[in-house]
Amino acid sequence: METTTIAALATAPGQGGIAVVRLSGPDAEGLLGQVFVPKGAAAPFESHRMMYGHAVFQGRLIDECLAVLMRAPRSYTREDVAEIHTHGGDEAANGVLNALFALGAVPAQPGEFTWRAFLNGRIDLSRAEAVMALVSASGRRAADAALRQLQGGASAFVKDIRSALVRLLAGVEAVIDYPEEVDEAEAAADIAPKAEALAGRLSAACDERAARLLEEGMEVVLCGKPNVGKSSLLNRMLMDERAIVTEEPGTTRDIVRGSVMMGGLRVHLSDTAGIREGGGQVEKLGIERALNAVQSADLALLVIDGSRPIDDQDRALMRMVQDRQHAVLLNKCDLPGADGLPEGLPVSARTGEGLPAVTDLIVRQAGHPGETALTLARHMRLARLAADHLTAAADAMRDGAPLDLCAIDLTAALNALDEITGERAGEDILDSIFSTFCVGK
Repeated sequence: METTTIAALATAPGQGGIAVVRLSGPDAEGLLGQVFVPKGAAAPFESHRMMYGHAVFQGRLIDECLAVLMRAPRSYTREDVAEIHTHGGDEAANGVLNALFALGAVPAQPGEFTWRAFLNGRIDLSRAEAVMALVSASGRRAADAALRQLQGGASAFVKDIRSALVRLLAGVEAVIDYPEEVDEAEAAADIAPKAEALAGRLSAACDERAARLLEEGMEVVLCGKPNVGKSSLLNRMLMDERAIVTEEPGTTRDIVRGSVMMGGLRVHLSDTAGIREGGGQVEKLGIERALNAVQSADLALLVIDGSRPIDDQDRALMRMVQDRQHAVLLNKCDLPGADGLPEGLPVSARTGEGLPAVTDLIVRQAGHPGETALTLARHMRLARLAADHLTAAADAMRDGAPLDLCAIDLTAALNALDEITGERAGEDILDSIFSTFCVGK
């Protein structure tokens, strides 16, 4: 593959300010020289210098454009890389691409530029995955987590654990090779707690909740009796008339959803059917969905009409959410308040009063996802596998098992860590990861 020169559109197709065509491979400079004519400069091109000129092919002007050559190894792939920056839109970029293909360039496969960076040792597999995580980040928090990983956060953590594990294996091998010099029981007593400590560090670095929040966003559900202002609050928080608001009880029959950014995190807000006894069959189905939504939410916001005394239905709903992550919103604080209300945040869907405090509450409840060392599902699965093997090895040592058998689990833990960084990743794993990339990255 490295003997070919690949080309692809590196920017999103369609109208825009510019379009970037990217080349990588041994013929990148030669192909650039055949389609790009710099103004006032002659070949050879100066590396890493943006040039102004024209894209031409077979005597036909394609576009007025800019181009840059980045010679190996100071490039994204550690190969010769060239970029041609045309005007936005499909015509100019496709004209340049078709010219390059006619001259011998090969269309890049999804993720092939990053794949070559991985094969050429510029990045490990965890950093390659961070590239795609950054491209697909749905908010500032997700982007920050991807940047930490791209800068080597996960890689450095895994390599630190790996180094400690290699030292443990070296100690085991020393006992096996020189049994007359090192007592096996003493060595096991020293190695077992160290293996457990490494397992603990791996487990602590995994946070499935944080990973889910970064990838999917936070689920926040508004629940309560009919006509307490849930739909009005949803519309106010989304700044959009998403839910129908009327004086008639039971207007909301199904879940109404919308998304908004809060503190750099995407939050999915859901307005649910008013929960009450009675109602028609359709309303009962809506209430059932509302109850299910509350059970699966990251945060339930129980809305109570603060202008009326609470009743048995309110109390029943408070009991329903007490075992869930929840908060009570006392809506209609712009009206005179009733006596005996539960503790909660006073808000007004009509005026917007109190909603900044609700946003702060949601952000606090989300915590700080992405600040742990591992945030990708594949990394966490392998880290937990390594932790399980380390724990098994420690237990076996305490049970008096021969150290050569314990070394099997230690080696399995090492292999799992190497799969995170790609040192032992199989072809099927690599294909699965890079197939999710966009073309041109």
